[in-house]
Amino acid sequence: MAESRTTINEPAESGYRVDMRGITKSFEGVKALCDVQLQVKPGEIHALVGENGAGKSTLIRVLSGVHIPDSGEIRINGRPVILHGPKDGIMAGVSVIYQEFALVQHLSVAENILLDEFRDRSFVNWKAMRRKAKELLENIGFGNIDVTARVGDLTVAYQQVVEICKALTRNASILVLDEPTAVMTNREVEQLFKLLLNLREKGVSIIYVSHRLDEIFEICDRITVLKDGQYVTTVDKNAIDKNQLVSLMIGRDLSSFFPPRSCEIGEVVLTAEHIRAGNAVHDISFEVREGEILGLSGLVGAGRTECIRAILGIDKLDGGSVTLCGRRIRIGSAKEAYKSGIGFLPEDRKNQGVLLRRPIYQNITLSCQKAISRFGWIQKKKEKPIVEKYIDELAIKLASPQNNVESLSGGNQQKVAIAKMLAADSRVLFLDEPTRGVDVGAKIEIFKIINELVSRKYAVVMVSSEMTEIIGMCDRAVVIRDGRSVGELQKDELTELNIIHYAMGVKSNGTEE
Repeated sequence: MAESRTTINEPAESGYRVDMRGITKSFEGVKALCDVQLQVKPGEIHALVGENGAGKSTLIRVLSGVHIPDSGEIRINGRPVILHGPKDGIMAGVSVIYQEFALVQHLSVAENILLDEFRDRSFVNWKAMRRKAKELLENIGFGNIDVTARVGDLTVAYQQVVEICKALTRNASILVLDEPTAVMTNREVEQLFKLLLNLREKGVSIIYVSHRLDEIFEICDRITVLKDGQYVTTVDKNAIDKNQLVSLMIGRDLSSFFPPRSCEIGEVVLTAEHIRAGNAVHDISFEVREGEILGLSGLVGAGRTECIRAILGIDKLDGGSVTLCGRRIRIGSAKEAYKSGIGFLPEDRKNQGVLLRRPIYQNITLSCQKAISRFGWIQKKKEKPIVEKYIDELAIKLASPQNNVESLSGGNQQKVAIAKMLAADSRVLFLDEPTRGVDVGAKIEIFKIINELVSRKYAVVMVSSEMTEIIGMCDRAVVIRDGRSVGELQKDELTELNIIHYAMGVKSNGTEE
């Protein structure tokens, strides 16, 4: 399958399986790409990086045939190709796997993998289909996946494997992965990387699009950088470090990620004691002060998000207490939390943080409807200043507040979610993975917003799976392991080593606690 493709399609004398040069593409007079190039070798994992709006998605769509370039040349295996549509891209060996999988959730693994092959048949040999699907999965090292299982019941990582296997049945020799680990756990990421390394050994060319720099340096061979729709450079990953890569992408180095913050930390605002909830949270305690960023750190699945959701009444609180400004409270819903002055930025922005298909202005004022309404009618005179205030303060880049949120980049969608939280006049802010799924430039902007809020005496509790964010942003951190708070680290104690010791239950001498 994958082997046959790579033996049939020998690379050109140049050594490139993909050779795109001088690619230019405009939309309604606005240039999305200008003289861009991309060269990918056989058996290479090639990172394509840049801020949102850099042109990555447009370049991928040109390669897959979704967009026809205004000018430039595409060569695959040394032969010039003209792609008039996605079918032409598939015929040329290009398969793109987006964040939203093109899988039929109620069908089995076997049916999804071989959907194209059996689509038009009046009679299907189900036994043969399942046998072939299993062979295909075994060929890429995942024979343990049950081919009779319903795809919707699989983990995200295994759904990704099914999507990749389906692509390889089309004889894809060029795989493009768009933010493949955005919603994966650490273990699932390891499974995906195992598969990608396996495919690389078989000669498949992989274009890897991601904002996660750690992953790029772990899995990729070379890196192509785009900025503002233009080609910047292509470098070997061993010839560059993270700081240099960020400078190429955004014109600033990593030191600007976490600008210094100097503000006085005040009295305790919120205390959570011995929180218990479901099977994930057994005994978590912490307190946060005015003008402070408290980090909740730990491995994925440790119980951090579940703890926050229980405190805010989104999930059931089985035990423990919450004290706000000296008064013990019991919150029954996110709406009650907002009324109490507690804001929440959820981890799943697209499904829980914003209403993608509703206008930006409606999203911003969603949390303060009572304040801007009279007799059940929204008063535009009250609504408009609030919308304008947060668009200006958070520097939300938009064409019009009337546009739907889905028209914005990931970073600006996150800003809208933050604006909604602030519009409720919240003073204690729970931020769950506030920079997930946004580019490095947007991360810096979000960090600046958080710092500004803290300087205005907000109390912030921040969950992040990235230790560099906890270390760079937080004044203190509570480390959670297996649903329990197991350690507290002050600012001068915040190091990756100390966090790992608590998060994994390992003492400094290397033995388990």
